[in-house]
Amino acid sequence: MIRVLIERQIIEGLEQPYSSAITTMMQAIVQAPGFVSGESLRELDRPNHHLVLSAWSSRHAWQRWAVSRERQNALDAISPFMAEPERITMLEPLSR
Repeated sequence: MIRVLIERQIIEGLEQPYSSAITTMMQAIVQAPGFVSGESLRELDRPNHHLVLSAWSSRHAWQRWAVSRERQNALDAISPFMAEPERITMLEPLSR
C-alpha cells in the first residue's frame, strides 16, 4: 500500500468554491480501482494551504488514477481556485 499527499495553495476568497469542487472530486476518487481511503485537510495556521491524503493499494493503482479522464475532469474543476500547481508526494511505509 502507498499513500499520496497532494498539496494545494488556494486563492484567498475562493476556499468555499474549492471545498465544493473537492467534495465532488472525492466522490469520483472512491470509484477508482485500488483506492483505499482518503481525506481532505486544511492547515490550521495557513487556511489556504489544503492537503489531500489518500491511500492506494499500489503505486500502479495511483498512477492509473493520476492519468485518468475522471481525475483530469476534477482537476479542471478545481484549477481556477489554485494559486499554483499542486504538489504530489508518494509515500510508502518504512516497514512491511
